[in-house]
Amino acid sequence: MASGIFALLDDIATLMDDVAVMSKVAAKKTAGILGDDLAVNAEKASGFVSDREIPVLWAITKGSLLNKAIILPFAFLLSAFVPTAVTIILILGGLYLAYEGAEKIYEYFVPHEHEKHINLAEDLTKEQILAREKEKVKSAIVTDFILSVEIVIIALGTVVGEPILEQILVVSIIALIATVGVYGIVAVIVRMDEFGYKLIAMNEQEDSFSDKVGLVMVNALPKLIKAMGFIGTIALLLVSGGIFVHNIDFFHHLFPSFPAIITEFLMGLIIGFIAFGIISLGKKLLKKN
Repeated sequence: MASGIFALLDDIATLMDDVAVMSKVAAKKTAGILGDDLAVNAEKASGFVSDREIPVLWAITKGSLLNKAIILPFAFLLSAFVPTAVTIILILGGLYLAYEGAEKIYEYFVPHEHEKHINLAEDLTKEQILAREKEKVKSAIVTDFILSVEIVIIALGTVVGEPILEQILVVSIIALIATVGVYGIVAVIVRMDEFGYKLIAMNEQEDSFSDKVGLVMVNALPKLIKAMGFIGTIALLLVSGGIFVHNIDFFHHLFPSFPAIITEFLMGLIIGFIAFGIISLGKKLLKKN
């Protein structure tokens, strides 16, 4: 009896050790998407009335958890019964990521009409603030759903050949990190300027240490969000290129003498701009018709 219990505990320990190793690999694979997710959500969670930032972020977090609860069962069913579909969805997700990265680079270098920024801290009525707040929350949850699909499929792609229990544990851990970790960091980022203002107001003395630290935090917020957007764009191309290189044999052997990171970046960049060109042309044709 005792030996059976110890054998069971040994099996559980081995399983958890395997899960920890695979979770680490999956986390590395999804790091680029998590970085982009962080940058996107930090931008979407900013611009609210100060005392509404945390409640709004909590609403988005709950929406993100619901997204994962919807996506995960479908992903596991595909992995169990149609594992080839996971690879196909993974490549399609890679196309989307490459397109998004190419679009961001294009918009950075080519002048275009920017989307009008809505600041909920304007002099609006309570009803108008709540309506715009609801609109931004809905937009953030929809964006989160798209990114969540990518995160889950990429994580699943790293363990698709493993037993279903290990797949469930690894992908669920990554999904939880993607929600709790990302939105926890976003909460710190969006409140950084508010904390900076409180440091500035701590004392009457001008140019004090707290004033200097507060000013750094206030001025750093927009730069931090911009920097995360840049890093997220590079990560999108690397992740998408990695998907193509590791899942399509032709691309895997295309540049054998190049370092893997260069090959993956080039594949993401080239395929991204091809996808961007095709989609842009399609949009122009649709407008003409």
